[in-house]
Amino acid sequence: MAVHMIKLCVGADTIEDLVDWRRRHSAPGEPWILRTRMTPKRAAEMIDGGSVYRVFKGLILCRQRILDIRTVGEGVSARCEVVLDEDIVRVEPTPRRPFQGWRYLVPKDAPPDLAESGADEMPPELARELREIGAW
Repeated sequence: MAVHMIKLCVGADTIEDLVDWRRRHSAPGEPWILRTRMTPKRAAEMIDGGSVYRVFKGLILCRQRILDIRTVGEGVSARCEVVLDEDIVRVEPTPRRPFQGWRYLVPKDAPPDLAESGADEMPPELARELREIGAW
């Protein structure tokens, strides 16, 4: 069974901000790499169909499929590189409280893709308000 990762997207308020940052900081054809300090112990499960779910300003808004996880360096200087698919899949906006680093996300707790839910045209702010009042 696949396991996902959830991570705060700091410095970007929207998915478009994230894509713009990527465009400015990466060369064409360069793989999309998310760097973290700790390598997941469940990396094999994450590579087997897992995704990174991103939290923007308190809402999970998108995910990217995990292609590979590797540790670079040794000892105290060791770091983790999570290689991501270029395609960004929008998900149902789902509230999430702040946390540090990253966390595992089991599939049953992962929000569905917007295309599956039929709500792909709803603005994120409206979705947040509807969830807060319990209407969605």
